[in-house]
Amino acid sequence: MTAVAAGGRVGDVWADLVGQQRAVDVLRPATAGKGMSHAWLFTGPPGSGRSNVALAFAAALQCERRGDEAGCGQCHECHTALAGSHADIGLVRTAKLSIGVDEVRDLVRRSALAPAGRRWQIIIVEDADRLTEQAANALLKAIEEPTDRTVWMLCAPTVEDVLPTIRSRCRQLTLATPTAAAVAEFLVRSDGVSPALAAYAARASQGHIGRARALARDEATRNRRREIVSLPLRLTSLGACMQAATNLAEVAKEEAEAITSELDDREKVDLATTYGVVERGRRPREYAPALSALDKSQKTRAKRRVLDVVDRGLMDLTSVYRDAIAVAARAPGSLVNEEIRGDIEELARTSTPELNLRRIGWIFEAREQMLEFNVPVALALEAMMVALKVPERS
Repeated sequence: MTAVAAGGRVGDVWADLVGQQRAVDVLRPATAGKGMSHAWLFTGPPGSGRSNVALAFAAALQCERRGDEAGCGQCHECHTALAGSHADIGLVRTAKLSIGVDEVRDLVRRSALAPAGRRWQIIIVEDADRLTEQAANALLKAIEEPTDRTVWMLCAPTVEDVLPTIRSRCRQLTLATPTAAAVAEFLVRSDGVSPALAAYAARASQGHIGRARALARDEATRNRRREIVSLPLRLTSLGACMQAATNLAEVAKEEAEAITSELDDREKVDLATTYGVVERGRRPREYAPALSALDKSQKTRAKRRVLDVVDRGLMDLTSVYRDAIAVAARAPGSLVNEEIRGDIEELARTSTPELNLRRIGWIFEAREQMLEFNVPVALALEAMMVALKVPERS
């Protein structure tokens, strides 16, 4: 997909919204006041670019140009908005399991302030589905009684992930899953990836742009995925199932630690600097509770990161059984795992579509146990792998 096909001119804020032409067609007129709302709810599957759409819309609303030129991508307002440094755009991201009421109250206080510039005070909440009940109620009050120049933008996988009372007060916009062709073209155009590698990454990511970029850029990421998609035919014994569960849990923990360790160290250094702590000097009384709170937050973030990595692996595993069903049904189109078609055909030959559909159900059951019911990762994965075990041939 070219920048123009994305819904805008080369270089404007809409240019890199992959496969979201319908959303751009809705949002561009809104910048001129046609269908504008004080609260928006952007929904769509993981990787569809919910927060990117919200940020592009925020930049267009703050743009120095108006009408069809809004969102030019060239002016100071657009640049600072897209860079995350605009004074009147608050972007809330969290790696924690939930967003608490204290964080939301801070946002509500900010939303009540007049914008520093001439346009809007915009608050973007990337993970509105992680709001606690108290936090959601605090947000509801702010959305019910908005100030004249405040815009809320909430992002969530589905409308059901947000309280009915909140979503009823928002204008809802559902994003599409980008096609593999659109994602591949984006990787070639924006990252200089070879067409063959871009095609593989686009298929394997199943429309998840961030995942596609990671697969295209990093060989280690590709190797980890190849290990996961090779599992279905190797789960031939109880020992193999237990080993597969252990390996997936350990790899997820190592990958999560690699991502978070540097950030953890930097946050602790920043905290020590804030409180004027030196290596062997006296420490202010307030430093110890602040450090304890930071440690707790970092542990929560690390746990969430492990779950995210495991979840990504489970989606890769699901794609194998999906492909086996497609092969058995002689469905048209490419497989997600086209590069291992031989293994997919073997899986389809030695099982049934009904069994593979049940296997997908068992994977989603394990996913729910970990994400919703806090079942330990290793335990949930062990039970899942045993359920996926290849039946013994008579």
